Amino acid sequence: MFKGIVVDIGTIVDITNSPNSDQIFCIKASNLSPVNEGDSVACSGVCLTAIDDIFTVQVSQETMKVTNLNKWKIGEKINLEQAMRLSDRIDGHLVQGHVDSTVEILEINQNLGSHEIKLLCPQELIKFIAKKGSIALDGVSLTVNSVSNGEFTVNIIPYTWENTTFQYNKVGDHLNLEVDIVARYLNQLIKNKDA
Repeated sequence: MFKGIVVDIGTIVDITNSPNSDQIFCIKASNLSPVNEGDSVACSGVCLTAIDDIFTVQVSQETMKVTNLNKWKIGEKINLEQAMRLSDRIDGHLVQGHVDSTVEILEINQNLGSHEIKLLCPQELIKFIAKKGSIALDGVSLTVNSVSNGEFTVNIIPYTWENTTFQYNKVGDHLNLEVDIVARYLNQLIKNKDA
């Protein structure tokens, strides 16, 4: 479980491509606490398990299909957050690191020091996104500004812009989306209310 509060920007330094098996990513992080084999780390919002002490992660083909990890290349910057402890204060919202899909950036507009980003959401997920509700984009806990016709907007304050990978994004990029855990479970309960 995570909070959606990015603690470091990592860099992909090596990729082992295996066409019929999992992919291996080696990540360099400068401000992350030591990562041990078996630790969970949210990598641009995807909960991944370190497979050694030098911060290498193994990614299944299913995860590659659902996320933007298939676009990762050597030199790519990614948001990093280590799993929270039960005693931690939750500064963002509860984030599982279970990405639902990707969303496309349609617009980035600067408004004073902040940036407003408009995103195109897959139709099957827009029902989980509510004005003033919580979402995670590339692992960052954010509040939704508006929702309309399969699109939604978020506002990125200057601190978040400068301390996450949003500063590197451009129109047309795809971000990992995790909808709010509460919305996901409420939908499931309503769907199975007569079961």
